[in-house]
Amino acid sequence: MRPIPALLLVACNVSPDPNDSPADPVVDLAVECQRVRAAEVHGDEGTDELNVEVFTSGLAIPWAIDWLPDGTALVTERAGTVRRIDANGNLEPAPLATVPITDGGEGGLLGLAVHPDFEENRWIYLYYTTAGVGGVRNVVERWTVSADGTAATADTLILNDIPARQFHNGGRLRFGPDGLLYVGTGDATTPEWSQDPDNLAGKLLRIRDDGSFPDDNPWGSAAVLTGLRNLQAFDFRDDGRVVLADHGPSGSPVENSWTDHDELNVADFGDNLGWPDIYRCQSEEGLRPPSMTWAEALPPGGGAFVPSSAIPSWEGDFVLGVLGFGDDIGHLHRFTLAADGNVERSEVYLRGEYGRMRDVAVGPDGALYVTTSNCDGRATCPDEGDLVLRITGN
Repeated sequence: MRPIPALLLVACNVSPDPNDSPADPVVDLAVECQRVRAAEVHGDEGTDELNVEVFTSGLAIPWAIDWLPDGTALVTERAGTVRRIDANGNLEPAPLATVPITDGGEGGLLGLAVHPDFEENRWIYLYYTTAGVGGVRNVVERWTVSADGTAATADTLILNDIPARQFHNGGRLRFGPDGLLYVGTGDATTPEWSQDPDNLAGKLLRIRDDGSFPDDNPWGSAAVLTGLRNLQAFDFRDDGRVVLADHGPSGSPVENSWTDHDELNVADFGDNLGWPDIYRCQSEEGLRPPSMTWAEALPPGGGAFVPSSAIPSWEGDFVLGVLGFGDDIGHLHRFTLAADGNVERSEVYLRGEYGRMRDVAVGPDGALYVTTSNCDGRATCPDEGDLVLRITGN
C-alpha cells in the first residue's frame, strides 16, 4: 500500500512524523475545462511503443480485477462469478464464488477489492446488483476466502441501499491510500439523487471495512464527492486528490436531452462535480468543472495511475480504459495532469485493436492489466471470449 499523502494525513487525524521531510505544498486547483470536439476523435494518437500480450482469455464480460498476496488474480464476471487466474495467466475452471445477482442492463457483479490486510483476515469486497425486500438494489458485501484459496463465502453486507436501475449503477471499488474503502456509484437514472449527500446514488463513498463511515467525511454521511452521473473510474494522486472519469448524458428527457460529454475530473473531498446542474464546460459557483470533456462519447471504463515499473515514460500518468460502442472505438487513453488539475497530455493508444476496454489496474509485477468487454452485446464477442491484457513499455 502506498504511503498516506499529506492531504489524507489530516483527514485521518494521523500526525506526521516530525523527522519526516516536509511534503510538497498542495497546489490549488485552477482547472480550465478543455472541450474535445467530435472531429478530434477523443485525442492525439500516442507514439510510445507498448508491449501487449493476452494474459488470459475465455472470460465472459469481466468487470474488475484485483490480486491476492500470493499473485492470484481475481476477476469478476458480470453474470455473477468470481474467477481465479494464476500468476502465469491460467484461468481456473471452477469459480471462487457465485454471487446472487439480478440480471439485466448494466448491473450484475461489478466491483472487486481485496482488503489490504488480506493475509490476516482473508476478506474481499464485491459490488453487485441484487433483488430483495424493497426491490432491486446495489450492495457492497464482504466475503471470506477459504484457507486453501479455492472458495469464498459471504460474510457481511457492508452497504445494502445503493439505488439500482437498468443503467447507471456505478460499481467501482478501491481501497485508498488511507486504508479505507472507496465506492463509486451511479445516479440510477434519477439525476437529482446525485445532489443529495444522504442518498448513496451518484457519489464517491468513503467507508471503513465494516461499512461505517469516518467522522471526517465532509457531509456527515458516507459521501466524499457528489454530483456524479455514473462513476466507474477513479484513483488517487500523491497529493491525496481524486482523479476520476464520469459518464456523460445519453439524451433522455430527464437529462434535458443532453448527450455525450463524458468527463475527466480532479477533485478534493467535499467537491460537488455538478451533475445534473452543469454540463460540458459549464461552470457555477460551488461546483467543480471537469478538466476535460468530449463532444463524442468515450465512454469510460476503469482507470489507474501508472507506476514507473509499468511503462517508464508514463510514470505518474492516469490511464483510462475506453469502452466505445462497437469494435473500432475502444482504446486506452493516457493523461498527463498538471498539479493544478489541467490536462497537459491526452493520447489514444490501441484504438480498435482489442475492442471495448473496461478495467485498468496495476498488477503485483508492476504491469498494467486491462479487461475487455466485447461479450456484453455492444461489440463482437470473439471465439476466445473476453480477455485480460498485460501491458508494459519498451
